Amino acid sequence: MRYGLIASFATILAVPTFAAEPEQNTDWKLVKQTNGVAIQTRLHPGSSLKEFKAVGEIDASTRIVQDVIDDVEAYTSFMPYTVEARVIERKDKSILAYQRLSPKIVADRDYTLEIEKKSWPTEHGLAFLSRWKPANEQGPAEKPGVFRVKLCDGSWLLEPTETNKTLATYSVFTDSGITLPAILVNTISETGISKLFAAVRKQVKEPKYQTK
Repeated sequence: MRYGLIASFATILAVPTFAAEPEQNTDWKLVKQTNGVAIQTRLHPGSSLKEFKAVGEIDASTRIVQDVIDDVEAYTSFMPYTVEARVIERKDKSILAYQRLSPKIVADRDYTLEIEKKSWPTEHGLAFLSRWKPANEQGPAEKPGVFRVKLCDGSWLLEPTETNKTLATYSVFTDSGITLPAILVNTISETGISKLFAAVRKQVKEPKYQTK
């Protein structure tokens, strides 16, 4: 399984000119389209695992979607397979967070991530970028029986549309240490990303986010 913050099961989860950073390798291939989410992959140099990118619309403003993504403490109530999630340090433009996942088919996985946040104005409202990388040395020590994920790089890009909805792009490259053929692991990741979008789409409707 592969993914990161709000990396939930997708781990089982740079914008100086007010635009997304250009990618060095744009060889993305569409592999699945389900429930309005287009999932793409591309090869990662030196690895049999793939990078993933998923693009889909969420029926809420970018501010509400960003609030859901920032609400790490609530992950156990809505993010698939998340059994522990806590913020170690929260700053204006960054979050240091620990998560433990229990995918059931394998032993628990955990990691600490450092998430950097940016926002900028667009024609239809604020866009948001959350980008994360491992920061295990700043989180809890490894636990017996829990696999420590050491590779988990990814991002959420939230762009407003003229209809007050969010075009969300989720990108991730991770290795959660599952000893299965790469083709099977990649398939598991595709399923996990679909679950991830479904969870966020449902959570944005919670009243607590509407009143902020």
